[in-house]
Amino acid sequence: MGRTEAMDGSTLRRRSLLAGGILLIASSGRGRAQAYPGRPVRIIVPYPPGGATDTIARLLAQELTRTLGQSFVVENRGGAASITGTQAVATAAADGYTLGIVDTAFLVNPGLFGDRLPYDALRDFAPVSLLVRAPLALVVASQAPWRTVAELVAHGKAKPEDIIFGSAGNGTAVHMAGEQFRQAAGFAYLHVPYRGGGPMFTDLLAGRVQMAFGTVPAVVEHVRAGRLRALAITGAERSALLHDVPSMAEAGFPQVDAALINALIGPAGMPEAVIARLAEATRTATLQGMSARLAELGFHPVGSTPEEARETFQAAIPRWARIVREGGIKPD
Repeated sequence: MGRTEAMDGSTLRRRSLLAGGILLIASSGRGRAQAYPGRPVRIIVPYPPGGATDTIARLLAQELTRTLGQSFVVENRGGAASITGTQAVATAAADGYTLGIVDTAFLVNPGLFGDRLPYDALRDFAPVSLLVRAPLALVVASQAPWRTVAELVAHGKAKPEDIIFGSAGNGTAVHMAGEQFRQAAGFAYLHVPYRGGGPMFTDLLAGRVQMAFGTVPAVVEHVRAGRLRALAITGAERSALLHDVPSMAEAGFPQVDAALINALIGPAGMPEAVIARLAEATRTATLQGMSARLAELGFHPVGSTPEEARETFQAAIPRWARIVREGGIKPD
């Protein structure tokens, strides 16, 4: 009886120590989250200053600085189709003090570059939140004869040599929108990749290019002035800025849903408590502090959870890889 009591007492002591350890670990995790950030945080943008991703990053940095009480500083590291800056995030210390903003290229590049990509887009990063999404507009030159998607597709099936599709470069979001559309509709065109959207739109306005995709804010004034004609908006919803233009779903191609996206990520292995704190602050920033400015820029705020962001990555990467493979697309 005494031996059993001794064993029971020992068991109780071990259980007490174990419970204390668990409480200490949990308390430590909460403490790290409450203390974070304890110094300035850098947000790497894998593009030069001035583009849409840079604009979103600076809006977010301003809001996080205000709400979390430490400076969030944007650092531009452009180059190699956004790979240079994204790799810098992957190899940074996983302490929450180096983050990154990625866009649609993050989802396309695994299929485009394959084994040459110096990181694994799913394994080497910790998703924090999907920030925004912006649909794209299918536009044609004002001189073009097509007034509906059906007319464009019919012409592309009969005389594909007549349609020159311009993009901002191989593998860009606007190129992938065109390829997604071509594969879904089963027609053909001549693709001309430009080095950036500016030169492409110059030729589109001049009629040297017949068809392109662009963000709604980039094309809306040209459409209203009659210099371009918008045939559809990618996805299932119309744009508030071009409410008379049907969605691709209305035009009969619901699978054409390419869009610009931006997401906040960090290196794999970041503490879960830090990810949770960042995600909560980012959601508030996206849905509240940044919402009016995002609407002006033509972006829809998302503000997802880390799990939702990861699920989006897991679904989108193989989908874009299939489109790249079936289209025979090669990087510039």
